[in-house]
Amino acid sequence: MTILKNSRTYCLAAAALLSLAAMAQSDGQKTVTVTGSIQSDILIPEEDTKIGTDKYSDWGLTNTYADVNVMSKYNDNEYLDAGLRLEYLDHPLPGFDKKFKGWGVGNAYVRFHMKHVEITAGNFYEQFGSGFILRTYEERSLGIDNSLLGGRVTVTPVNGVTIKALTGKQRNYWTYNDALISGADVEIGLENWIRPFRDNGTYLTLGASFVNKNEKDEIIQLNDNPLYRLNLPRNVNAFDVRARFQKGGLNVLAEYAQKSQDPVYDKLYPYIYRKGYVAMLSGSYSQRGLSVLLQAKRSDNMAFKSRRRLDEGALTSSFINHLPAFTLDHTYALAALYPYATNANGEWAYQAELGYNFKKRTPLGGKYGTKVKINYSHVHGINRTDRDGTMTVPGGYGTDGYGSAFWKWGDGMYYQDLDVQVEKKLTKSFKLNLMYMNQFYNQTVVEGHGGMIHSDIFVAEGKYQFNRKFTLRGEAQYLTTDHESGDWAYGLLELSILPRFMITVSDMYGRPYVGSEYQSREHYYSGYVTYAHGGHRLQLGYGRTRAGYNCSGGVCRYVPASKGVTVSYNYNF
Repeated sequence: MTILKNSRTYCLAAAALLSLAAMAQSDGQKTVTVTGSIQSDILIPEEDTKIGTDKYSDWGLTNTYADVNVMSKYNDNEYLDAGLRLEYLDHPLPGFDKKFKGWGVGNAYVRFHMKHVEITAGNFYEQFGSGFILRTYEERSLGIDNSLLGGRVTVTPVNGVTIKALTGKQRNYWTYNDALISGADVEIGLENWIRPFRDNGTYLTLGASFVNKNEKDEIIQLNDNPLYRLNLPRNVNAFDVRARFQKGGLNVLAEYAQKSQDPVYDKLYPYIYRKGYVAMLSGSYSQRGLSVLLQAKRSDNMAFKSRRRLDEGALTSSFINHLPAFTLDHTYALAALYPYATNANGEWAYQAELGYNFKKRTPLGGKYGTKVKINYSHVHGINRTDRDGTMTVPGGYGTDGYGSAFWKWGDGMYYQDLDVQVEKKLTKSFKLNLMYMNQFYNQTVVEGHGGMIHSDIFVAEGKYQFNRKFTLRGEAQYLTTDHESGDWAYGLLELSILPRFMITVSDMYGRPYVGSEYQSREHYYSGYVTYAHGGHRLQLGYGRTRAGYNCSGGVCRYVPASKGVTVSYNYNF
């Protein structure tokens, strides 16, 4: 059994859970509620050399979580709650880091809330602003849980002002990194102080954040020379300032963050002393069926980690911050075949999106109306030179690394897509979605091999409702490219039988990448039956899974090829 460090916190949370549960019987004046969930994903694997699966020593693999939370509420402004999470990951699913293996209590907290103050002890998640200098979160599909273990205080002294202060150590799989993370954040809603803003429905929010990483010194030799070692800063400081303006359908956000010298392990730029920067401007407008989004972001050396020495296989486990991606998270299989992961070393990213709903009974709207959305995303490398401005090769250990002119591009294009989506209801029972996507994916930058993949993707999705109980949904997708990866095709049929069942069959056909080269074409077939009742959801399936990347919000995890029986169970209470 693997138990995370600082077991006193878990004992405290367990005691609080028992005490709060006892209140349900001992004090009728308090309202005590118990909630929780169970999630278990299981694979009974089969080896398949044609698609390059691993060799398995276990008959079954599973990621299983059980959460329980108890809240004792005194009134609308005062409550006490506590929670625990038990994780069983002793035989993790394919693609999860070997350090993921273990089982025990992975999360525990106690929280007390009064009218103007909230105090949390134990594991907690937090985000300052857009997350440029602090974002801790859990994303089970990516194997990420980088919670802080410590304490947090949130104060709202007056209406419109929120102040947060926190300190703790960051979870790294089944241990905690040694660095102490401390920070503070303040947000002020000026509309609460300026009457003309309130009267005219105008909102202006100003925010500022500060985060400190205190990490002990360690011996890192300079260029492997035993006579020299790096002088490492014990304290790395980061700050963030932002302003958000809202009026009607208009929303504008400007944000800037910077961190001090922070030499950490990185495959491309190891232990350099360059400061980090990120700036973002985002604007959106929506009104009467029209929506517009325009945004740009420039980041430079903004990987902020709670452990400076990390092995290459655990590079996503200790990020203190998060840089949001300016690309769509596609749900269609082939549109998501080559997803982009945000490059923390530096990038220029742009996104523009236009959506319009053509009204009913117009030439383009027809009888039921038509929705059209166009999205364009472009990500480019930043300019990099050495300190005399003549070369593009950065310096090594112990140097500033490189220089970078703010407005210049460099390093080529990392990613680009242009996609058009049309959503149209043709009859009372039939709805059709069409999508075209033109994509450039720099596989060398993202994966380390392959060059630029330029593809065209076509998607047609139809949904037909026979009656209130039966609905059939189908997808037909095709990706064509001149790259050696070759064309791909995908088909899906999904029958929904309300209120309990869903039956899904699908097949993806293309060339798998096994070892170091593309193989002959293979079918990635799968079938699932899903049953739901109350808070229970059970899914049984069988099939093949293609090797590739699973991404969410610009963060990606490599998923190796797999084949076998899958069982997924979820329960909420």
